[in-house]
Amino acid sequence: MTTTTAPPAAEPAAPPAPASTRAAAVRSLLRNKLAVAALAFLLLVLVCAVFAPLIAPADPNAQDLLARLKPPAWQHGGSSAHLLGTDQLGRDLLSRVIYGTRVSLMVGAGAALLAGVLGTLAGLAAGYFGGWTDRLLMRLADIQLAFPAILLALAVVGFVGSGLWYVILVLGITGWVSYARVVRSEVLSLRTRDFVTEAHAIGVRHPAIMRRHLLPNVMAPLATIGTLHIAAAIVAEASLSYLGLGVPKETVTWGAMLADGQLYLGTSWWVAVFPGIALMLTSLAVNITGDALRDVADPKAYRR
Repeated sequence: MTTTTAPPAAEPAAPPAPASTRAAAVRSLLRNKLAVAALAFLLLVLVCAVFAPLIAPADPNAQDLLARLKPPAWQHGGSSAHLLGTDQLGRDLLSRVIYGTRVSLMVGAGAALLAGVLGTLAGLAAGYFGGWTDRLLMRLADIQLAFPAILLALAVVGFVGSGLWYVILVLGITGWVSYARVVRSEVLSLRTRDFVTEAHAIGVRHPAIMRRHLLPNVMAPLATIGTLHIAAAIVAEASLSYLGLGVPKETVTWGAMLADGQLYLGTSWWVAVFPGIALMLTSLAVNITGDALRDVADPKAYRR
C-alpha cells in the first residue's frame, strides 16, 4: 500500500488590511485640505532640493559686496535680480534659501531613517522576547530620556566634530527611543494574537515571525513617528548650525543663515526672516502631514 505524505502546513500570515479600508484611508486623507496643502508644499521643497542648481537664480556662495544688504525686489532700493534681497556679503538670499532645503531634508530624512531602524529593532526585540532583553533596552531608553535631546546632541557633536554625516549620525542615535517605545507597545499586544501563536506552533523561527508578522503591523505608527521626527531633526540641525556646531560654514543651511542675519534684524530684516520662514513652514508642513497620517492610521478617524 502506497502511503502519501501530507504537505507541510502553510505558515499563517497576518491578515492584510481590506482594500475598502485602504481606499477609505486615502479618501480621508484627500478630504483633509490642510494635509493636502502640506503635502504640496513638501513636494515643492523636495523639488527645490533636488533641482536646486536649475532653480536657483545665482550661485548661493557668490559674493558681491557692492550689492550687500539689498532689500527684496518689492521694497524701495530692491532689484529684480535679487527677489528676496541679499545678505551682508551680497549673496542672493533666494538662492541660499533654495540650496538650504538640501541640507534640511537630507538631515531630516537621514536622521529619521537611522533612528527608525535602530528603534524598530530595539522595540521588536524588547516586545517580542521580554524578560531581561526588555528590561535592558528600556532602561537604556530611560537613561537617554533623562538627558535633553538637544543638549546630548550638542555634547556629542562638540566631541566628535562638525559635519553633515556627524549631525545625521548624532540626531539618528539620539532619536531611537520614541520608535522603540511605540514598537514595543504594539508588539506586546500582537505577540499573543492567533497568527503569531500559530506560527510558533508550526516551528517558524523568531526572526521570521518578527519580520513577516510583527513588522508589517507596526508600519503605520512608524510612518507617523517618522514624519514627526523629520521635523524635529530639521529644527535640531538648524539649532546646531545656528550655534556653529552643525555642518561646515561653507555649506548653506537655514540655521547658519539665521545666525548670520540676527545682527541685522533692526536694519536688514530679510536676511534672517526669509530662512526663518522657510524653516517654520517646512517643519509645520511635516508636522501636519504626520498628524494626518496618524488620523488615517486610526480606523476610528474615518468611516467606511
